[in-house]
Amino acid sequence: MGLNVELTRRAALLGAGGAVAGASLGTVNLAHAAAEKQGAMTAPVARYAVGDFEVNTLLDGAVTVGEPQKTFGMNVEPDAFVAHSEENFIPADSFKAYFTPTLVNTGSELILFDTGVGEGGRPARGNMRAALESAGYTPEQVDIVVITHMHPDHIGGLMEGGAPAFANARYVTGQKEYDFWAAMDPEANGVTKLMTKNVKPLADKMTFLGDGGSVASGVTAVAAHGHTPGHTVYMLENGGQQLLLMADTANHYVWSLARPDWEVRFDMDKEAAAATRKSLLAMLAADKVPFVGYHMPFPAVGYVAVDGSGYRYVPASYQMHL
Repeated sequence: MGLNVELTRRAALLGAGGAVAGASLGTVNLAHAAAEKQGAMTAPVARYAVGDFEVNTLLDGAVTVGEPQKTFGMNVEPDAFVAHSEENFIPADSFKAYFTPTLVNTGSELILFDTGVGEGGRPARGNMRAALESAGYTPEQVDIVVITHMHPDHIGGLMEGGAPAFANARYVTGQKEYDFWAAMDPEANGVTKLMTKNVKPLADKMTFLGDGGSVASGVTAVAAHGHTPGHTVYMLENGGQQLLLMADTANHYVWSLARPDWEVRFDMDKEAAAATRKSLLAMLAADKVPFVGYHMPFPAVGYVAVDGSGYRYVPASYQMHL
């Protein structure tokens, strides 16, 4: 299909000179086909350094969800929720939830923190294996799988086709977290059903930790209870640098991290979860330690800054690449 060109008055006045130039250059063919738009694209992997540790955040997927105040800020007035959203340039009637496991290569061990939604995931989720492979690794290379807590979007990828997805790995999780869910009726709810299917078959390969327990050299468990009874986060330390894998301590950068008192539907003990948020966010802000938040906007790595009586999320840029 040809391209119709409408000459402006200026172009017409310059026509004579243009004709000479055109004669010397030859005839220009303006016919072309428009390239198709490819749609939104997000790289499935981001890579950072913590000392000699290589840290990879893996995008398991992301979904758009409506009616966010049914999940966040449940204890605040709608007008306050809308105003806070507008101040942060996000809509108050929908949000995007991200799911981000983290893969850490310590140089001697490959450690995966949480496993995503897994093969039972709906569209746009359950892509952790593909992200891991995009990072240059295979599931068979994973030495340790750490589960921060037992919610389905963290344990869903433990099994594939009825077999362990990480065939050569050992497993680590919090003792309190495992005991709480394991003591419940396996048919009590979706969490216990999936735990019976994906977690309990691996129990003989599991190490159970408490606060301060060590996964490997430079990887330490930190109790962060409230979201679930044994929710545990992990501090990475190497070469004088730190990074906190914060899991679900704060599930949204505007409606949870910035306002730690705002209730979150998925926090089982809302008072304890808020206290945990305040404690960890205060530490991150004071010490300027970066963190990975499982549900933060991908690549899910950032910092916490004090902002009045609350906090502000500062996405990482190049600090960890220098």
